[in-house]
Amino acid sequence: MQNTKPSSKMFLDIVGELRLMIKAEGIKAGDKLPSERVLAERLQVGRSTVREALRSLELLGLIETRRGEGTYLADFKKHQLVEVLSTFVMQQPKSALDVNDTRTIHEKAAIQTICDDVNKRNLPVWEGMLMKLDEDGMIFREDIIREMIVATDNRLSLKIWFILKQYSKIPYEQMTEGKENDIIRTLLKHLIEGNVMEAINAYNQWIEHIEGENVE
Repeated sequence: MQNTKPSSKMFLDIVGELRLMIKAEGIKAGDKLPSERVLAERLQVGRSTVREALRSLELLGLIETRRGEGTYLADFKKHQLVEVLSTFVMQQPKSALDVNDTRTIHEKAAIQTICDDVNKRNLPVWEGMLMKLDEDGMIFREDIIREMIVATDNRLSLKIWFILKQYSKIPYEQMTEGKENDIIRTLLKHLIEGNVMEAINAYNQWIEHIEGENVE
């Protein structure tokens, strides 16, 4: 049976549907979320995909997993980082360059961390992305960077990056295409091999390519 959507939805699609479900069902901080199996059935995705999205949300502090009990919606009002950084950006109209510079620091640090750790380099997600490029000819830009930062297991960096991305001018919400795919393949292959400088050079080339779209 054919499906018009890909078999695995992108991270943001799942997060968006989870948010709609939480709002529609009136789930509040401290309430238990449906199980992975139930979420997979309702969202029509694989359990591994749901697990990946939940892991990222947990790193952000938006949900919490209690061993043997399940997953619960966290009281994210306790986390004032979003408000602090958002207020800074809003009060500093000329801070766009600072936002972009800080974002790239986090992204390059993630590349460095992965290249320096053989276990992180061997995560199946990188080969999965290469396979997706070969099969679909495209990949969601944000998924690439988000997975790199998630792989570092640095919850604070992930929180900050999400906020910086929101105020950044970089169009991460688009799919890759054309020669951009070749750059991404190069980046991922050097990431897997642990070639830090080559991976960062490919990253710089990719960002330069994306930024060029805004001036065309």
